[in-house]
Amino acid sequence: MACTSIMVGKKAAMDGVNYIARNEDNFVANWPKRFIVQAAAKNRHETYTSPYNKLSVELPETGYRYTSSPDANQDEGWYEEDGINEKNVGMSATESVTANEKVLAYDPLIENGVAEDSITTLVLPYINSAREGVKYLGDLIAKYGSTESNGVEFFDENEIWYMELATGHHWVAIRIPDDCYVVAANQIGIETIDFADPENYMWSDGIQEFVSENNLNPDTDSWNFRHIFGTSTKQDRHYNTPRVWYGQKVLNPSLEQDPESADLPFLRKPEKKISVEDIQYILASHYNETKFDPIGSGSPEDKKRYRAISLSRTANSHILQLRDSKKVAANGIEWKALGIPSFTPYVPFFTNADDIDESYSFVPEKLDMKSAYWIYEALSMVVESHYSDFATANLDYQKELASWARRKIAAVDKETVGLTGQKLTDYLTDQNHQIAKHFNDATKEHLGDLITQGTELSKLTFKMDPNL
Repeated sequence: MACTSIMVGKKAAMDGVNYIARNEDNFVANWPKRFIVQAAAKNRHETYTSPYNKLSVELPETGYRYTSSPDANQDEGWYEEDGINEKNVGMSATESVTANEKVLAYDPLIENGVAEDSITTLVLPYINSAREGVKYLGDLIAKYGSTESNGVEFFDENEIWYMELATGHHWVAIRIPDDCYVVAANQIGIETIDFADPENYMWSDGIQEFVSENNLNPDTDSWNFRHIFGTSTKQDRHYNTPRVWYGQKVLNPSLEQDPESADLPFLRKPEKKISVEDIQYILASHYNETKFDPIGSGSPEDKKRYRAISLSRTANSHILQLRDSKKVAANGIEWKALGIPSFTPYVPFFTNADDIDESYSFVPEKLDMKSAYWIYEALSMVVESHYSDFATANLDYQKELASWARRKIAAVDKETVGLTGQKLTDYLTDQNHQIAKHFNDATKEHLGDLITQGTELSKLTFKMDPNL
């Protein structure tokens, strides 16, 4: 059970565009990821078979180009996780959640159904809108069933949809209001469903009858998906809800809420407009400036009380941004942080491109500084090893690169005025290589400075007492 998701509607965002974001967390710290562009498919006759659970699906003959973050070692599955396709539709899959034993008793999960390892692969290349993404995945679940309970984010320039797959065949989805944000953390979070409003809600066929026939609704006057299908356990209160509490604390600082509350609202309107840096801060956070910070100054009990958002086992952190195509040519941006997001920068890549960079596709099993994955893993380990000594320099490095990223995007926007088609794609592909090189070089320099400074921090040292 891992991952933390954030969605920000365009009226809640400082730049007036939609965002979806997530930390992909794993069970181990070292889980190498690639970041690539999957080419468009034409005249294809192939069957996809999941290495994880042997799900077999005949693929459409054609599919769109899309960005992808697959596992470097795909023996256990592809796990492409996140991306934006050439139609400027994006998704992030999945936010692992848990359904309760009552609903699973009547609609168990399907062993060889659709699971996290397959969702992005089977959906993203074939959809033209966020709403269509929900329907497309819903149709797959109806045909093959779901292996896991999962939350899935979809977005385009106009809409954000969040879909929660609860049982083998039942799910709901909600359109995130433009003036709201969501922080989701391994729990079923969607609340009341309005079945009279299909413009803003979607659901699996027969879900109302399923709940009614099996007497599954605990409420007398509402139809609350969280109450019917979700959980409220000790694990939720220590592993899940505190992350939602912290994200809402950052974006609504005047709120007084209990970090263990089972009633934190799914939708929130922020107290101020949300910037991409705010999203980065939350995804990189570890209960900063609270007694619960694992690398802070709280008591040993408080420092271990809650599971933080940013972890050593965060395999990839991503923020997907879709800007207004009427204003900019390069409207799809995927911000990617490898290593521990607390210590590494978010690198912006343009998604209307044919490649990211060789340093992101080259991921050997052991440390190699030609690989972006290993550059940022190395930096994370070095910073945390002497955190009190390195924290300020590391924060300065992240801020400097964040400013550079904004300037670079602004420069690209000016250079791409009037560019279309393959000329635009070629230009943005070249910019991706330049961006990767700049961040890789800056990170190696920062890492070198820290290691040089660290040579003076060894405990195996001795200063002669002049009185001896």
